[in-house]
Amino acid sequence: MVVRREKKRKYYRGSRTYGWGRVGQHRRRGRKAGRGRVGYHKHKWTWTVKYAPDLFGKHGFTRPPEIIPDHRWINVGELDELIPELKKKGLIEEVEGKMLVDLVKIGYTKLLGRGHVTQALLVKTLYATKTAIEKIEGAGGKVEVLRG
Repeated sequence: MVVRREKKRKYYRGSRTYGWGRVGQHRRRGRKAGRGRVGYHKHKWTWTVKYAPDLFGKHGFTRPPEIIPDHRWINVGELDELIPELKKKGLIEEVEGKMLVDLVKIGYTKLLGRGHVTQALLVKTLYATKTAIEKIEGAGGKVEVLRG
């Protein structure tokens, strides 16, 4: 939106003081009350209270890193592509015409739902998303969530 009024500086052209009284008022460094963000906890405190009330103080809680679960995940599409390689290494076995995959044994803790499943899989995992479970069951397999 265009501002339809003249800027103050435009109609103050030719003036030495721009409406600030005698020469020199509102001109030098001392009028700024410091450089940058200085004074927010002292002489600019009322400004801080009004315009930046959340600037100071502690906010929230940080969990200790040792209790944050660090999941190693794999998508169903990637798992489907890895089946021949895992079979060669002997990390999966065939049960009733379906591949039995223990993700915890392979080193994964979570199964995500991106990609396509082309074969029936029996998957054991600690965590699995709804879409991952739906896709594997849609291909004739089953997901067993060990955590619970």
